[in-house]
Amino acid sequence: MKKIEKSKADAYFREKNTYMVIYFIIWAIVSYGVVLFAEPLSDIYFNGFPLHYYMGAQGALAVFIILLFVNAIVGDKIDKKYGIDHNKNESIGRGTTIDH
Repeated sequence: MKKIEKSKADAYFREKNTYMVIYFIIWAIVSYGVVLFAEPLSDIYFNGFPLHYYMGAQGALAVFIILLFVNAIVGDKIDKKYGIDHNKNESIGRGTTIDH
């Protein structure tokens, strides 16, 4: 099995970690940022509920699910960029430890 060069592997993980930090920042803003604006948002109603309640109960969950899909799509693009093939990894994983 062909090994990946260290510089290529480092660049791959650096890019993956950069996106994970971005996702974490978005998560923190959505989770805790709405709390900071709860009082002004309580005057605005959406579907019969104050906006701050709706954002905490429904909006945050929707953003998290969207982040999961974005992470999957961006992760696949990064894998292709660095030549990581999912099908090849599956075929290698089906073999015995002697095949590795």
